[in-house]
Amino acid sequence: MTLFFKDLIAVAASVVMTTGVSAQSAKEVVGPSPLVAIENEPAPKLYVDPPLSEPLSRGLVFIQYRTENLRVVPVFGKGALDVSPRIGHVHITVDDAPWHFVDASGETIIVVGLQPGQHKVLVELADPTHHVIDSKTVHFEVPVRP
Repeated sequence: MTLFFKDLIAVAASVVMTTGVSAQSAKEVVGPSPLVAIENEPAPKLYVDPPLSEPLSRGLVFIQYRTENLRVVPVFGKGALDVSPRIGHVHITVDDAPWHFVDASGETIIVVGLQPGQHKVLVELADPTHHVIDSKTVHFEVPVRP
């Protein structure tokens, strides 16, 4: 066997051993299969990060969030309450506005056009009938731009 092939085999074996030790299963990363009902589902949880700093420095508010025990999808109404695994969406309220907008994409929340200064965004996790399950508020400052 040539030196090249011996080195190639050694690298391949190292990659297999390394990835096998630290790899997570699909279920550990994405959660339970949406094809099987879950008995006694745990309560949904909402996790919201502060705005990403680089876009914020340009006056753009990008807020990442994630959920546990609830899939964010664009399905609404009383009939969707019986879906398992549980589904829902988020309500977003900016600076105590008397209205909110709904997002069912599960993607980063984007708010643009805020004046420089202190702001807050309320993110509410809601079921398909808009009943709020969990909520988090993010406080931040939009900087003055030159």
